[in-house]
Amino acid sequence: MAYQALIRTAAVAAIVAVAAAWHGTLRAADAGADARPPIPQVAASEYGSTFVPLGIGKSVVIDLPGDVKDVLVADPRIANAVIRSARRAYLIGITRGQTSIYFFDAQGRQLAGFDVAVTRDLNGLRAALRRMFPNADLNVEGLGDGVVLTGSMSSPLEAQQAYDVAKQVVGGGGFFGGGGGSVVNGIVVKGRDQVMLKVTVAEVQRDVVKQLGIDLNGTIGGGTSVLNLVTDNPFSAFGQTLSATRFTGVFGQQQKTSMILRAMERAGVIRTLAEPTLSAISGESATFLAGGQFPIPAGLSCDTTKSPPLCQASIEFKNFGVSMNFTPVVLSEGRISLKVMTEVSDLSSDNALPLSVPGAANVTIPSIRVRRADTTVEIPSGGALAMAGMIQEQTKQAINGIPGLQQLPVLGALFRSRDYINKQTELMILVTPYIVRAVAPKDLSKPDDGYADVSDPAQILLGRLNKIYGVNGRADPNRTYNGRFGFILD
Repeated sequence: MAYQALIRTAAVAAIVAVAAAWHGTLRAADAGADARPPIPQVAASEYGSTFVPLGIGKSVVIDLPGDVKDVLVADPRIANAVIRSARRAYLIGITRGQTSIYFFDAQGRQLAGFDVAVTRDLNGLRAALRRMFPNADLNVEGLGDGVVLTGSMSSPLEAQQAYDVAKQVVGGGGFFGGGGGSVVNGIVVKGRDQVMLKVTVAEVQRDVVKQLGIDLNGTIGGGTSVLNLVTDNPFSAFGQTLSATRFTGVFGQQQKTSMILRAMERAGVIRTLAEPTLSAISGESATFLAGGQFPIPAGLSCDTTKSPPLCQASIEFKNFGVSMNFTPVVLSEGRISLKVMTEVSDLSSDNALPLSVPGAANVTIPSIRVRRADTTVEIPSGGALAMAGMIQEQTKQAINGIPGLQQLPVLGALFRSRDYINKQTELMILVTPYIVRAVAPKDLSKPDDGYADVSDPAQILLGRLNKIYGVNGRADPNRTYNGRFGFILD
């Protein structure tokens, strides 16, 4: 019994030893499976870095929150860091570019990080623009080789001047040398002014035409000796004969001679007044045209296979009327620079071209009388300037007659004609700009305000064409109708 108990005890001890060994093997295997490399930690990055702009050859002083043990400069060719004391460092810009600089303490912890951008030295440009525009909100920043202008200014002219200065400095070297850079103009013009331009074209033309001549038609002599006499006055100065008064007489019963006296004087006055008005934003162009188009033949194509040939003309249209084109620029408070082109044209029978079209009625192409001015002026708001003016006087006189006979005293008037023309023209073009603001519709008036058609009795009995209503404080001086009147009651 004792022997069997000893055998059982030894067996149990062996099983325990084997289990312990197996358990130790499993733990060793588990320990080998969990033995992984540690995750790396980011000690410094640009995410929490401070952006520092530097000019070439410029430096900035940094005070650190702890004692510096180590410094890391990503690219020493762009910028460098110099340590003068345990807590003070100097950052120096060397050449254009970007780099990172980090400072660490004795335990390897990051004390500070800087994202350094080395650009052109813009202090000279900033000082120049500040002197030129002391009241402007203007920012100058470097970006690579170029410059970015941001902020707001009061007029497009100031924004363009700031851009020109920066372009000259960056492109030509200027304060900081180098050149070859570009300028990005991000300046916003605050409150762009609107300009209304009123142009007045006034012209008066006076023409005087005088014609005097005698046309003879008849025969002188008898038998075999007969002289036929025929004269026709050309009136070459005016180019045509006026619808003149004719005095016809017959002299002698046998001679059968008649005389026609052409005597006429014509005087005419032409008055032209055009006042176009147009508004535009400062710096933008605006165009105005009030007129029409007239057709002129531009070509002729004929079908010669038909008899008679069938011809068809192609038509082009030419503009005429009142036109205006202007570009305003508000220079400063109340002063406006204007590039103005204005034109007034109308059809005229002078120098008209008659055209004969085969297979169609004859046509006459009229000429165009044009008054045009194109210039650039500078005017204060509300001031008027005579942009253009002309005084022209033209005199033509021609005497036509039979040589020798027209020189005879008294009787020479029968053999000559006189044609006299005098033209006087005075033209003036006035421009008046205004800086305008938008108003309520009720504050504006229209040409048809107060217009209403009259009733049939008022038109037939009183000769009225229209009636006026709603005009406060104004009496109608021509009112003779005492009955009930108004817009609703007819």
